[in-house]
Amino acid sequence: MHVLVNAAMSADGKLATHRREQLRISGDADFARVDRRRAEVDAIVVGVGTVIADDPSLIRFDRERRSEIEPTGVPARVVVDSRGRTPLDAGLLSGDAPTYLLTSEATPPERRDAFRDAGARVIVAGTDRVNLPDAFGALEREGIERLLVEGGGELIFSCFEAELVDELSVYVGSLVIGGQDAPTLADGNGFVESFPALTLRGVERLGDGVLLRWRVENE
Repeated sequence: MHVLVNAAMSADGKLATHRREQLRISGDADFARVDRRRAEVDAIVVGVGTVIADDPSLIRFDRERRSEIEPTGVPARVVVDSRGRTPLDAGLLSGDAPTYLLTSEATPPERRDAFRDAGARVIVAGTDRVNLPDAFGALEREGIERLLVEGGGELIFSCFEAELVDELSVYVGSLVIGGQDAPTLADGNGFVESFPALTLRGVERLGDGVLLRWRVENE
């Protein structure tokens, strides 16, 4: 499986305000780039915090680009939700795109059944929180080989912590958000001894921002 993390952050490294409000950081050029990348993957992954804060539908992608590489099918939608907090009326549970809910045994069986009734394919991996290697492995067995992780910061950190990330693309926008409680690219507990090693692959100016692309050097 190939895992790409993609995010947009402010010049001071924030994904959103301390209120966790949806904020436009990217410009039109970067939105078009993200739509192309979405078209090239098998699934788009977000954490439950992003679902609760932004209610994304995850159905927008470059359909012309998709038709060039895969005439049929659409990217699946995946939410990582250890305790089943995703609202049953969430946008990613509607529409025809396949949806996977990755959860743990901490989610009650009746809640899992409710997600299935809402149209999601439920994958249970882990006791108290989602075991990402096992969950991603289950997705791979479902035929998903290219994953695009779009956030938020805690999920991105967890993916790095589990050494699951192959590529990192970050658009840095021309604004400063500030706030010690504002979410950053990689939240969670943070690294203190061993840090993910990155090799810079490209730098590109997009509007008033810049796109940085790295390869992740997992051991």
